[in-house]
Amino acid sequence: MTDSYTVPGVKLEEGQDLAKELQSCLHNLNDLHLTLKHAHWNVVGPKFIGVHKMLDPQVDAVREMTDAVAERMATMGVPPVGTPGALVRDRDWDDYPIGLAQASEHLGALDIVYTRVIENHRRVIDLAGDVDPITEDILIGQTGEMEQYQWFVRAHLQDDEGTLSTSTATTEQEAAQQAMEGDRRID
Repeated sequence: MTDSYTVPGVKLEEGQDLAKELQSCLHNLNDLHLTLKHAHWNVVGPKFIGVHKMLDPQVDAVREMTDAVAERMATMGVPPVGTPGALVRDRDWDDYPIGLAQASEHLGALDIVYTRVIENHRRVIDLAGDVDPITEDILIGQTGEMEQYQWFVRAHLQDDEGTLSTSTATTEQEAAQQAMEGDRRID
């Protein structure tokens, strides 16, 4: 159900269509903050403490992004859906496959997760640019912040020449494996 309003200065149908697209951002962000917390709990090995401590601020920031997107949807007249069942039903990606694992494995997999979330945000930014600069601005700020967090993750996956050990990975599992292989080459 949607309400019969949106933000002032935006046509009703365009505002509500954009707010419905924001639902994909909401699902991606909810998944990301839960995945980051899962990795935080399940990281082990020599890089444990640095990665463990690096992830908590990311969890907190992504949770705030989730709230901002949900509140923007409501402001635009579309109720946000944040239930686990809706996320699982609506997502087009698999559940995060890494459990208790070395820091590099989680970082490799998280790089893939960040890429998915950032690409979806950029897709909705493009849609928002034609409809609502406020929503566009919110998403641009969030994307910039997530890109910085991805850089933090990638810094652990680079060799001295800047090459990512996970550069050919397309899945979280491939990235986790390539990250571990990269660690062995560096050691």
